[in-house]
Amino acid sequence: MRVHYLEFVTHDVDGVCAAYAAARGVEFGDPDPSLGGARTATLSGGGLVGVRGPLRDQEAPVVRPYWLVDDIESALADAEAAGGTIALPPMELPGHGTIAIYQLGGNDHGLWQR
Repeated sequence: MRVHYLEFVTHDVDGVCAAYAAARGVEFGDPDPSLGGARTATLSGGGLVGVRGPLRDQEAPVVRPYWLVDDIESALADAEAAGGTIALPPMELPGHGTIAIYQLGGNDHGLWQR
């Protein structure tokens, strides 16, 4: 299992980025419109950590890992079979790949196919 993208949704994007930059010595880039305006930094395994504000009024702060998968449709079907509920069906992010989100056990879980 490999986390390809670790997403933080927060009301204080600059504060969270500053805290991680100070504690971990990482540098966050400018907002990326194709990632919902997330500011990103590279993870040691080659993935990304992204920090963004809510995209809609009812979106609460959350930390959501996106697991790298070879077949997003199959992985999403497996998640549903395990009792998960699809929150976001597969959606292409131009230049980044395809993502999906499901909820299981009171948590959001993401899938990412490149």
